[in-house]
Amino acid sequence: MSKSGKDIVRGLYESDFLNDASILKKYLHPDAELYWNASTGFSKMTYRDIASMSSEMGRSFISLRPSVSHVMEDGDQVCIRLTYYLHTIENPEEEVAIIHFMAIWELKDGKLYKGYQISQPSDEDPQNTDAYKRIKS
Repeated sequence: MSKSGKDIVRGLYESDFLNDASILKKYLHPDAELYWNASTGFSKMTYRDIASMSSEMGRSFISLRPSVSHVMEDGDQVCIRLTYYLHTIENPEEEVAIIHFMAIWELKDGKLYKGYQISQPSDEDPQNTDAYKRIKS
């Protein structure tokens, strides 16, 4: 039995893709494109760009933990909402919320093909981080 679209999208965002490049091959289509609106501006990324960025990030963080609040599926489209928490090399004892994501992915051949992602840096306001926790309960 094949995995659902929700399982595929959740699988990538909950994986250790920063430290294991083979994970991207498992989840991303070779022709994957990511259209990413971030606080720093817009980026269009290919599979190669995503792999390069992931590798670079893996050198800066000890661990990356996702907290997923929503995953919805409609046909070959899947939406996910999450916050990433991390431990940095500079401060390995402290876990901090770093960024919030919302993404919509189109699947093709059982892999993530076209993504439309929005991200916003986390801040110290407990209401901001807590909003993700409250939805899950």
